[in-house]
Amino acid sequence: MKNIGIVWFRNDLRLLDNEALTNAINSCDEVMPIYIFDERIFLGKTKFGFRKTGCKRAKFILESVIDLKKNLQEIGSDLYIRIGKPEEIITQIANECKASWVFCNREMTSEEIEVQDALEKNLWATGREVFYSRGKMLYYTADLPFPVLHTPDIFTNFRKEVERFVAVRLPLEKPTQLKPFAQKNIELGDMPCLSDFEFKDQQVDGLEQHFVGGETTALYQLNYYIWETGLIAKYKESRNGLLGWDYSSKFSAWLSVGALSPKTIYHEIKKFESQKAANESTYWLIFELLWRDFFRLMGKKYINNIFKKGGLIGKDPGGQVDWALFDAWAIGKTGVPFIDANMRELKATGFMSNRGRQNVASFLVKDLGLNWLMGAEYFESQLIDYDPCSNYGNWNYIAGIGNDPREDRYFNILSQAKKYDGDGEFVRYWIPELSKLPASLIHQPNLLSSEQLQELEIEDLNYPQPIIDVSKWN
Repeated sequence: MKNIGIVWFRNDLRLLDNEALTNAINSCDEVMPIYIFDERIFLGKTKFGFRKTGCKRAKFILESVIDLKKNLQEIGSDLYIRIGKPEEIITQIANECKASWVFCNREMTSEEIEVQDALEKNLWATGREVFYSRGKMLYYTADLPFPVLHTPDIFTNFRKEVERFVAVRLPLEKPTQLKPFAQKNIELGDMPCLSDFEFKDQQVDGLEQHFVGGETTALYQLNYYIWETGLIAKYKESRNGLLGWDYSSKFSAWLSVGALSPKTIYHEIKKFESQKAANESTYWLIFELLWRDFFRLMGKKYINNIFKKGGLIGKDPGGQVDWALFDAWAIGKTGVPFIDANMRELKATGFMSNRGRQNVASFLVKDLGLNWLMGAEYFESQLIDYDPCSNYGNWNYIAGIGNDPREDRYFNILSQAKKYDGDGEFVRYWIPELSKLPASLIHQPNLLSSEQLQELEIEDLNYPQPIIDVSKWN
């Protein structure tokens, strides 16, 4: 009797360094790859009523699944597609094809855990098992010098301890051949389109032209950023950029869906360091990967706390629910150009720089006095590189409810704008109504007099006055 294994692709949409797929191939006579568009994720809403998966990320995930199917076909297999609830669909298919195991990546946050626990329970009832793998972290939890629940609460302590004692494992090789699943009675299923998730096709804008989902594009970007351009050697200096494609690696989008693994990035950087140059910048990208692991471990250690208003420390930070203020923030009409430019970029592309994210989050929490969860849930909906632990972990920090040794982080938006967009190029790109303003006024259009507007030949600025008192930043 043949051993049949189902590989349930989740946030690991790749062939290279895919432990679940490798384990299935090594353990089974036949392998059935499947991806399920979970209706709760693609059609559901957050507590504040935002789509859990906005159009930009849905498009990126769909492209990634299409690319995964193509890559599986190239090695002789295929990808089965379903829409619905994974715990029900996989149980049904496992019974139909008499699969012994389901191989998948273990997730660490509550919604995903509920699904995998329900699946495990359903399969156990029929004598079948789930075989879990770790697919999203740089380090294997089994290699850490401490149990997950004893992870140091301060990032610097975590980093020093891990870097000192733990080596990063080599990526698993990409399979070169995989026999097609033999049972013809199970249909492959049709690939959905955006309209199936109640989205309309949207015009491609700005950075979105570059963000194409899938392992193929992810590996192209990896080669481009490290080898073709050598931009990795300038990462620390350029990471706080705002405009264009090359100011940071942009790996986060592909990491979020697992089209690219942290281990693959790490060892490609190490290869570059040994052959070309090793400097602070090459290390700094590895440093950022460590942050991703840290946030993920905090998510596991503190379970659901990162999603609660009191965060990791369980202290209510306050914050009102004011939809008028929130809407002005979300659509980029606060009257604060640096904030508005970043929020318009997010709406148009599904992406925002790390510098922008810190500033708009600080503005929402500290200047508008809004409930931080409104911003975190909006980011969850809009970001193409959304990762639960990283997103909510960063919002915890800004709201002052994370395990941050620096309390009361606050960003002076005007100082930040002048430092990182001194010439106003970023603001002019995203706020064309301010395009005629000189650098000296681009970040403070509220100070323009009628005489100055006349000199600039501007009849109507068509830009709102600030919704808060901005004089405190001067």
